[in-house]
Amino acid sequence: MRIEVLRFEQLSNYQLYDLLKLRSDIFVVEQNCVYGDMDGRDISAVHVLLYDRDVLQAYLRVFLHEDGTVRLGRVVSRTRGKGYGQAVLKHGIRTAEELFDAEEIVIEAQVYAAGFYGMQGFRIDSEEFLEDGIPHVRMVRRKAELPD
Repeated sequence: MRIEVLRFEQLSNYQLYDLLKLRSDIFVVEQNCVYGDMDGRDISAVHVLLYDRDVLQAYLRVFLHEDGTVRLGRVVSRTRGKGYGQAVLKHGIRTAEELFDAEEIVIEAQVYAAGFYGMQGFRIDSEEFLEDGIPHVRMVRRKAELPD
């Protein structure tokens, strides 16, 4: 397993294609959700790519939101049950802390995945809301509230 952390301009054409295809395969095709994936945030985000045997298995992006919060987004794993998702999430948290000095990290999570994020210290911080027709909740991970 190999993890790469890259800014947009560091991504090769192949890496960009792979991450966009993975996001499309899961969010658009598998979840049958038509939405605008190209939201302009990729350009300023830091991209965390997890490879196994040179195949992109999991991905997320870390970015500074307009409201000043550090966010994780587009968290996706090609295969479930192999630990790729948790591995990329842990690395994304570390990246947010190291590159953005994040004491607090926000994610808008699909409701069914709240337990997945909860394993890394994220707590639900909102009522349920619809985003692109899918139930979501805002979750926050506050470093100061985590056990030592």
